[in-house]
Amino acid sequence: MTPPRPRRERLCLFTRYPAPGTTKTRLIPKLGKKGAADLQREMTTHIFYRVRALIPLRGVEIEIRYEGGTLCQMQQWLGADMIFSPQKPGDIGRRMARAIGDASADGVDATVIIGSDIPGISTGILNRAFVRLKDNDIVLGPARDGGYYLIGIDARCLKNAVPALFNGIDWGADTVLARTLDVAGRLNLTHALLEPLADVDRPEDLVHWEKVAARSRTY
Repeated sequence: MTPPRPRRERLCLFTRYPAPGTTKTRLIPKLGKKGAADLQREMTTHIFYRVRALIPLRGVEIEIRYEGGTLCQMQQWLGADMIFSPQKPGDIGRRMARAIGDASADGVDATVIIGSDIPGISTGILNRAFVRLKDNDIVLGPARDGGYYLIGIDARCLKNAVPALFNGIDWGADTVLARTLDVAGRLNLTHALLEPLADVDRPEDLVHWEKVAARSRTY
């Protein structure tokens, strides 16, 4: 008897190359162009190390979906031993749907997508996302601003869930999570929720990063 194929899991990290003036633009009035770019670099690096820890833990494939910069610049920054894919045009919903579709076409069974501006993310939270996907169609990490910082989808529900979960969403509103859950319910998708976390988009959000950075400097 042929043994079952091992379950393939992929984590997609959406980020932007930290060139001054092109990233974290809502923080430029407070931090300046260089300061906002430095923050982007620091937060991405912070989350990247937590993502990489999934490789020995559960053999997850890592894909960096990037904007700005070149492939060479991204590899010099984060290393060359993973998948790098430039983000193509479209709103964030279309980009996430494309990432999930590409992963499924590659034979991936479970895909989790995160951004690079969630200071409180941990390897444990990411691991739980993949664990929950074994028994649920989708998993969501609620953001405190009404959006979500993580979405995971199992390939078994792909045709039913994508692109429906990403259509008709006002991505700048505080109803993103509620709207997504409503769509999931109408599609009869089972879901699991992770713990809420804050992302860093506006000057008042910087306190969340500063707390994490202060803890990191003590070790």
